[in-house]
Amino acid sequence: MENMIDVEKLTKVYGRPGTGTLAVDEVSFQVERGEIFGFLGPNGAGKTTTQRMLTTLLEPTSGRIVVAGHDLRDDAYPVKRQMGLVPEESNVYTELTSWDNLMFTARLYRVPTEEREARARDLLETFGLWEKRDAKTENYSKGMRRRLSIAMAIIHQPSLLYLDEPTPGLDAQSARAIQDLIRELNAQGTTIFLTTHQIEEANQLCDRVAIINHGKIATVDTPERLRQTIQRVQSVEVALEPDGATHGPALEALPGVTTGVKMGDKWRLYTEDPSALLPLIMDYAASQNLRVVSLNTLAPSLEDVFLEITGGQVGTIKHDNPEDKPRGRKPGGRS
Repeated sequence: MENMIDVEKLTKVYGRPGTGTLAVDEVSFQVERGEIFGFLGPNGAGKTTTQRMLTTLLEPTSGRIVVAGHDLRDDAYPVKRQMGLVPEESNVYTELTSWDNLMFTARLYRVPTEEREARARDLLETFGLWEKRDAKTENYSKGMRRRLSIAMAIIHQPSLLYLDEPTPGLDAQSARAIQDLIRELNAQGTTIFLTTHQIEEANQLCDRVAIINHGKIATVDTPERLRQTIQRVQSVEVALEPDGATHGPALEALPGVTTGVKMGDKWRLYTEDPSALLPLIMDYAASQNLRVVSLNTLAPSLEDVFLEITGGQVGTIKHDNPEDKPRGRKPGGRS
């Protein structure tokens, strides 16, 4: 499949090379045309810096970015006409109505005069904002402003849409509405580059995800294959009666258990070999006259994979390796 984005050895240093802060370190990846590509990483990992370089808002220190066949270093203008950007911070002009925001954005993108109003009405109706079209957006909820931001970003019908943390801070209903809009845009052929730290959101939306940590790409794969490759964070979840909650320390002490986490009325026991652990749990329950209410083996979640790859905390495992700590950044540096 033809790539929409090709990134090769992309590097960004804030300050002087050699003495400045290395934010992005020779990052390389490809985004296929027509996919939803997730870009994940902890705070300070280099997500925002990378996206700013991809959208021409920040000049790379070195490396190459090719979007839709155009090298951004020498031929950025055609790319800008094909892309839309929804930043993390709202870009809605609150002193204007939603209609005026769309008209202003359409003029910036040079949408033909005869098409502006038809596109604006269609977007406002699609995003559930038509009835509020004449109200100033300062009175909109955060979810309404986010939907309007997306409408502003796609009024010129871009083939590539960048979304930077589209749902944090939204209520569940608004977040679901935004996710449905993302799926619909993608179904219509829009390639979507989704920067997020919401693991479950990436799992539900993305065809593939890249995980960046300390400015380097740790892995690029589908959510499902990532879960399958990290076997050491498999787990067994068990509920015992009576007084099952008091047996956590004993369950954690079973051979093969790396850590245990209380999950409501259950215990989740992380292990590399769930099949070997199951009979040990049954034997323990029998020895303590406990009834096994439920017993399930669980594949790693994408969150488990993310934490394992980035040196974070899976369950109650804490990684004390100093190399796992984020590198310092100078004041004013972006992540």
